[in-house]
Amino acid sequence: MDLTRTQLAKGLAVSVGVFLLFGVVSDLVPNPLYVRMVPRTPLDYLFLVLTSILAGIYVIQRSTLEECSGDRCAYAGTVGGFLAVACPTCNAFLLALFSSSALMTYFDPLRPLFGVVAVSLLGGVVYRRHRRASYR
Repeated sequence: MDLTRTQLAKGLAVSVGVFLLFGVVSDLVPNPLYVRMVPRTPLDYLFLVLTSILAGIYVIQRSTLEECSGDRCAYAGTVGGFLAVACPTCNAFLLALFSSSALMTYFDPLRPLFGVVAVSLLGGVVYRRHRRASYR
């Protein structure tokens, strides 16, 4: 499978974009816009990096294949990756749905699980597409 510069540029742009967007919004990338209310952990950074890399690889693969199965899993994995790194009490959407005490009690302990599921979904789609492409 020969990749064009355009395909690689799109994948790199998505990877960097996901990293910056998720990192800035969750304050894992320090910025003056947001203040994170929960401590950063090495797992937060690991899930941020893995989600952004796998999203970029997915976009590269998506541009090389005609058939687009697995899109839902990839989108769910990307959203799950965001939930895994997001600050529960800083997320206005989650705060609108639940109270901050409920988020800290029930959602915050599950963030590593969201990260594992997200990386597994994205990794599974990338792996399955790679296997399918290598058989052609």
